[in-house]
Amino acid sequence: MPSLKDIRKRISSVKSTQQITKAMKMVSAAKLRRAQESVLEARPYADKMRDVIGDLSVRVEMDRHPLLMRRDVKKREIFVITSDRGLCGGFNQNLIRETTHLTEKKEEGLEAVQLSIVGRKGLEFFKRRETPIRKEYLNILGDINYSVAATLGKDIVSSYESGEFDELLLVYTHFRSAISQEVTVQKILPIEPIDVPEDAVVTEYIYEPSEAEILSALLPRYIEVQLFRAMLESLASEYGARMTAMDSATSNANEMIDKLTLEMNRARQAAITKELMEIVGGAEALK
Repeated sequence: MPSLKDIRKRISSVKSTQQITKAMKMVSAAKLRRAQESVLEARPYADKMRDVIGDLSVRVEMDRHPLLMRRDVKKREIFVITSDRGLCGGFNQNLIRETTHLTEKKEEGLEAVQLSIVGRKGLEFFKRRETPIRKEYLNILGDINYSVAATLGKDIVSSYESGEFDELLLVYTHFRSAISQEVTVQKILPIEPIDVPEDAVVTEYIYEPSEAEILSALLPRYIEVQLFRAMLESLASEYGARMTAMDSATSNANEMIDKLTLEMNRARQAAITKELMEIVGGAEALK
């Protein structure tokens, strides 16, 4: 049985850990509020952008722009957004599990799969695996702004146009609430038109200045916006997952402190009882 001194040390250690988890929960909650506001502001624009591009792609020929052209999918790239730090529950594990499933999925005609990874946790996992990594992006999620997404988007567009891959899947965590996040897989290249009923009348657009100029301006911007939205969603999900994990850790620390306190009281009572028995035994021996 542990001594009173050992139990007191364990209680002190658990209390110190509890202070850390409580502080991390408060920090994550504060950051979550700001991240959630950014997500709610970005969603309407990103959704409308997707609707506009999908509607526009119905009315143009696929060969008018490289981002619209369909190619036989021989090489697929998976762009996965993980976190740079841990202590966020199953946030990264869920992303890694889904990405691993996609890399191992067998499809007819598919010859190779490669990765582009945002976040240190995803990189640490996949760099020990056989799947090749084309690009890695670290320490860019701490202060997300549109210029970061624009840089990533330009790299993706140029790589797709040069034929480095034939299809791009975006894997990120969609933010629902502080306690609910959902791993999402979105195909963003090639850009697909929206579904139109067979009996629907498709009205042609009049382009000004020209169809080619509008497509060249809008389609790369669409990729950048989707990446920006995905990073904001992922960051808010990370803070929500960390806040939930730290809240659970704090509660577990409370339970452990209660159990250790009870154990300490029992040990102290046993020590007192032993001393009393020794005193009584000594008194009886002197009679």
